[in-house]
Amino acid sequence: MQKSKYLAIIPARGGSKRLPNKNILDLNSKPLIAWSIEAAKKSKYIDEIVVSSDSEKILKIAKEYSVNIIKRPDELATDTASSIDVVKHVIENYPGYEYIVLLQPTSPLRTEKHIDEAIELLEKKNADAVISVCEMDHSPLWSNTLPESLSMENFLKEDVKNKRSQDLPKYYRLNGAIYICKIDKFLEKNTFFLDKNIYAYIMDRKSSMDIDDEIDFKLAEVLLNA
Repeated sequence: MQKSKYLAIIPARGGSKRLPNKNILDLNSKPLIAWSIEAAKKSKYIDEIVVSSDSEKILKIAKEYSVNIIKRPDELATDTASSIDVVKHVIENYPGYEYIVLLQPTSPLRTEKHIDEAIELLEKKNADAVISVCEMDHSPLWSNTLPESLSMENFLKEDVKNKRSQDLPKYYRLNGAIYICKIDKFLEKNTFFLDKNIYAYIMDRKSSMDIDDEIDFKLAEVLLNA
């Protein structure tokens, strides 16, 4: 493999409306954020790991796991703060890397295997960006908006009616687990979603578990014990 410098960024806000303090809640005997930190540390390719947070508690835990920490300035600690600006803040303070690997702490079932496979895909494709996805549980072709009357006239397109799910094309969704991007392209376009030379890394649905609320958290506990 071509040697590139990979900087892993784990963004972890202290506040969470749906599940308070979720990033430091105990998940199978360790804080939620620790699952992403350990996966990054076990990666064969990541050179440095930085946890960015507005929370002293989160930064203290990250320090205990021997990774770099960076305290967000006040303007990046609000509900409306952009994740792009949070990433830029880390890049400014950790120069000299070619790629960033963004790892959301809410994806505890994403392992070092997934991180390494995504990086290997990036290298194989000589890509500027790779983003993880998983297959959708249900086809979006079976969904639509509803009017106030709840009428289902024209709810499904004619070519979808009476088709079996296995006869429909596969659709994929972002799973939020892994975002990799060449730093100069990220700064130029102000997004991970580049308009070219970007590829999908497909993960299984179990590993794509994203914790947003208490039900997700309990399900993650079950899946980790399965």
